[in-house]
Amino acid sequence: MAGQVSRRTPAESSHDPAAVDVLKRIRTALPDLAPSERRVADAVLADPAQAAGLAISALAERATTSAATVLRFCRAVGLTHYPQLRLALAAAAAHENALGTDRPALGTDISADDLLEDVVRKIIYNEVRALEESCAGIDVTELGRAVDAVAGARRIDIFGVGASAFVGQDLQQKLHRIGLIAFIWTDVHAALTAAALLGPGDVAVAISHSGETADAVEPLEAAAELGATTVALTNYPRSSLAAAADIVLTTCARETPFRSGATVSRIAQLAIVDCLFVGVAQRSFDVTAAALQRTYGAVQRRKRPAARRTQAGG
Repeated sequence: MAGQVSRRTPAESSHDPAAVDVLKRIRTALPDLAPSERRVADAVLADPAQAAGLAISALAERATTSAATVLRFCRAVGLTHYPQLRLALAAAAAHENALGTDRPALGTDISADDLLEDVVRKIIYNEVRALEESCAGIDVTELGRAVDAVAGARRIDIFGVGASAFVGQDLQQKLHRIGLIAFIWTDVHAALTAAALLGPGDVAVAISHSGETADAVEPLEAAAELGATTVALTNYPRSSLAAAADIVLTTCARETPFRSGATVSRIAQLAIVDCLFVGVAQRSFDVTAAALQRTYGAVQRRKRPAARRTQAGG
């Protein structure tokens, strides 16, 4: 039964740090870092190649902090000493360079002086990398647990606000088209009301890039208290949203100060939603295919008048 999925402990939710790309590891750790440690993270993420060449005192100066704080930052992201961080950053920068010399520098944001051509290259590059890194970092076991839960659910309630609401609407529409009972709630009052009606056998899905949006976290916590299986889709597996969930699906999107809340995070979320939906659809392939065909045909008649006008004019 979907509602019988056991709650996960933080230890069970974590991955082996040595197996995770250092830049992804740093971005994942951001919500848990102290302000001074976060300044070190920002300095590293802004230009990993340059940071790899800095002595610990130079990096500390760039982050307006101390060498001791840099060492604490290293331990916070699973590294034992500063030389290990420098080597990991150098390897990450070398990997990016191997992808193509015409690509934007790793970690660069859009500047006031960028030409439109540069803006296009940076945006597309960051969105492609978000998909590549999300693919590399996805936990297939967790995805399988989410597929099992959604496929066997009595009903699925999806919570998301702002940009995440669009992703939730996409998931709800997909599930609805194959005959599953799914709802999307983008207002916190409506979400809390819906969560109060859930129980074992139901699934609640909350979507938040930061994982700290109260309007997504609170309904998921309420659903969990009533025994529903809870699924989080977030960029930060250590976030409050992830802590409230039985199953955590993570993206790996590089949001920068100029482009906070940008399309890059939604594209990564939509890719995970597609993987979840297709996994669910495969469980009843023939029924799903028939439902998709019927729902597709139901809207085709809306296109006929336009088609006739085109043919008449052509």
